[in-house]
Amino acid sequence: MNPQTPERAALLGLGVNFALAAAKLIAGIVGHSFALVADAIESIADILGSLVVWQGLRFGAKPPDESHPFGHGKAESLAALAVGLFVVLAGGGIALQSFHGIVNPHEVPEAYTLLVLIAVIVVKESMFRFTHRAASIAESTAGIADAWHHRSDALTSAAAFVGISIALYGGPDYAPADDWAALFASAIIMLNGLLLLREPLAELMDVAAPEVAADCTKAVLSIEGIHEIEQCEARKVGRTYRVIMHAEVDPDLTVLEAHQLTGKAKALVREQLPQISSLLIHIEPHHCTGR
Repeated sequence: MNPQTPERAALLGLGVNFALAAAKLIAGIVGHSFALVADAIESIADILGSLVVWQGLRFGAKPPDESHPFGHGKAESLAALAVGLFVVLAGGGIALQSFHGIVNPHEVPEAYTLLVLIAVIVVKESMFRFTHRAASIAESTAGIADAWHHRSDALTSAAAFVGISIALYGGPDYAPADDWAALFASAIIMLNGLLLLREPLAELMDVAAPEVAADCTKAVLSIEGIHEIEQCEARKVGRTYRVIMHAEVDPDLTVLEAHQLTGKAKALVREQLPQISSLLIHIEPHHCTGR
């Protein structure tokens, strides 16, 4: 498997999240830091998210079949949507527990919890960069959602670091700073989750991709015999795009000649725009002025 694919990144993220969740949960409980426990909960949500993304990527990459003649690409959008919901729910759960910690004073966290958080921040930011690079190359919405899940974990760890530092510096009277940090982190997590929901929702609702349509139009108009593009619409499905186009040709052409032009158009688009997996061309008569 190519080490730069979204699938590989999701699998690597799964292993990293499992190790970090265990480390943060143990350190948070033993070190009396709810911010670190909250961070561990967010990592557990990451594990669920990585599992969903991995399965979504695998299913979405399957070729069209009799039951799914248009392919399985929307599985990636559904996976990205699920990840966004996981993030929002995880943030809400952390916020509730943070309120409980603020109104119920507890011990000051142990100093070694800061070392755990430093390691977590470095690892999660590295995972964000690796996963985002792989997903961007493949134009995978699910992979990008998984990458930002790593970034949200790094942000919650940074917030926990600040809160624990304040609690350690100020002593018992400042112990709730740990919980305030967790509350702040929960707001970031929920906001991040809501932002993650936008793109998969747009894809599932078949929002137009005008830039892809424009590139496709430009390519097809370069073919001699195609005079004008009456209409061109593109939408994203998984990592690829499906395009429907109305192309105008000389009305005196035979069906065979018009069909040959569409064949040239599809071949050119496959060559120049590999991200377009399907191009459906409707032939229309071109009405020249003065005829």
